[in-house]
Amino acid sequence: MPESPLLAVRQLDAFYGDLQALFGVSIELATAEAIAVIGANGAGKSTLLKSIAGLLRARRDAIAFDGVPIGGIPAHDVAARGIALVPEGRGLFASLSVEENLLIGGQLKRSGPWNLHRIYELFPVLAERRRLPSTALSGGQQQMVAIGRALMSNPKLLLCDEISLGLAPIVVRDIYARLPTILGERVSVVLVEQDIVQALKVAERIYCLQEGRVALAGAAKDLTREAIAAAYFGV
Repeated sequence: MPESPLLAVRQLDAFYGDLQALFGVSIELATAEAIAVIGANGAGKSTLLKSIAGLLRARRDAIAFDGVPIGGIPAHDVAARGIALVPEGRGLFASLSVEENLLIGGQLKRSGPWNLHRIYELFPVLAERRRLPSTALSGGQQQMVAIGRALMSNPKLLLCDEISLGLAPIVVRDIYARLPTILGERVSVVLVEQDIVQALKVAERIYCLQEGRVALAGAAKDLTREAIAAAYFGV
């Protein structure tokens, strides 16, 4: 029998008050798989991640994780089950050092391979700057802290919201070069990206959202640039 998906989103609708942002969105993700969710600004990508992470209300059976419906449960319960969000904008605590920010991610005390030593192996520059305030770091280094903090919770699923946003291409490549190590620890990854080229390099499957709906889905190797561009821009 085929393995059940780690994450299954089925016909998810999402709202901000009376404004509907997602319309019947369905995606799924296997263990140790990376998928990318792409689309233009306002397509619903961040809304999808927020719904999975418990930051937006959702129908209970619209989101299943490890075979258990989790739609609409509180965000702290979602995190305790093994889902970690790297938010757009990083969300670091400016008054805390690099290491203190990382340690916050370990407060759940979930068992697993990730600890300070492993994070510093993954991102050696953070070990060198662990005593500095997070605001003293470059944008790329702050993004490494945000990813490290999420990994410190030893998640089964890592949700990454626009981790390349505002960063130089060489920094983006440096960060994405760490993904195989993360996936090698049986962590699944959902990447929300506007950078189509980067998404195609690292994700096994692609979902393209357009105005809150899935406009295209398939294996990255099978999707042509023309088909992706048409779905991305709605032409």
